[in-house]
Amino acid sequence: MRQTTIDLPHLEARGRGDFMISPANARALGLIDLWPAWPDRRLAVIGPEGAGKSHLASIWAEDAGARIIDAASLRAEEAPDLAEGPLVVEDADRRLPGAEGERALFHLWNACASAGRGLLLTGRLAPSDWPVALPDLASRLSSLIPAVVEQPDEALLSAVLVKLFADRQIAVRPALVQYLLPRMERSFAAAHRIVGQLDAEALSAGQEVDIPVARRLLGE
Repeated sequence: MRQTTIDLPHLEARGRGDFMISPANARALGLIDLWPAWPDRRLAVIGPEGAGKSHLASIWAEDAGARIIDAASLRAEEAPDLAEGPLVVEDADRRLPGAEGERALFHLWNACASAGRGLLLTGRLAPSDWPVALPDLASRLSSLIPAVVEQPDEALLSAVLVKLFADRQIAVRPALVQYLLPRMERSFAAAHRIVGQLDAEALSAGQEVDIPVARRLLGE
């Protein structure tokens, strides 16, 4: 008998000790660690979905005492208050709320510059490619140095799978990870997706997350 599953929230470990370093992200971490020597105290962390951009932002936020906000919440009138300390703006390339959001980010940029505060933006694309219509903001974004997180190599993807399972309090055997690697897309997004699907499938069937569950999920 299959059980009804409830999608419970799970906490992701985002401390420095939980960050797995590989050639795909070592340069980005190195740029994070150059703080406060970033040019004009600005940096953009960019990379594909699930690549660890938020994890890197959390590492910097802890080191710098920064606040983390979502780009969708930006309002121009709040820029002076937000610039009272270092700040992370997440998903700035795709969650700015239209023209108002662009004005808000522009005012925030200037407020942080005037106050000498650090500003870290995250996104999937290089800042020069963000779909920004406000010329002055586009010019400022183009000046940002990007800390790029690349798609994972096999070693990093293995570690990411183990961590994603651990975030859900699931201990998995190495054999399961080795089974999954050649059968999944080589991307962070795919790792997040398959871990979530395996967790739901195992809960529904009342089984532990292991190769038989993975075989059934993958139709093998």
